[in-house]
Amino acid sequence: QVQLVESGGGLVQAGGSLRLSCVASGRTFSSYGMGWFRQAPAKEREFVAAISRNGLRTTYADSVKGRFTISRDNAKNTVYLQMNSLKPEDTAVYFCAADTSLGYAPARTRGSYDYWGQGTQVTVSS
Repeated sequence: QVQLVESGGGLVQAGGSLRLSCVASGRTFSSYGMGWFRQAPAKEREFVAAISRNGLRTTYADSVKGRFTISRDNAKNTVYLQMNSLKPEDTAVYFCAADTSLGYAPARTRGSYDYWGQGTQVTVSS
């Protein structure tokens, strides 16, 4: 069982920045691919970014590429999402997720992830 706890959400003006954190329980964090997803009201949960187990490979949704950066610190069991140049359309609940399949490539699909956090709200005002 893996527990994931997100933090760092909040209210920010357009053009601002936030850094989200997600701390995972357990001693095998370095064996999980990690991802961030988001869900806006009345919309499907969508992929944002993902990172491989060793942190060397990342992938992003086109809508956030060049503005968001995913990273991880395996010594701290933590994955981060640095969000810059935020836009009102980035407003959503952001979820981190763990992929325990031992794959090498960071996964972009919801079905690839086995465990999910409770989410943290990000609101970007115009």
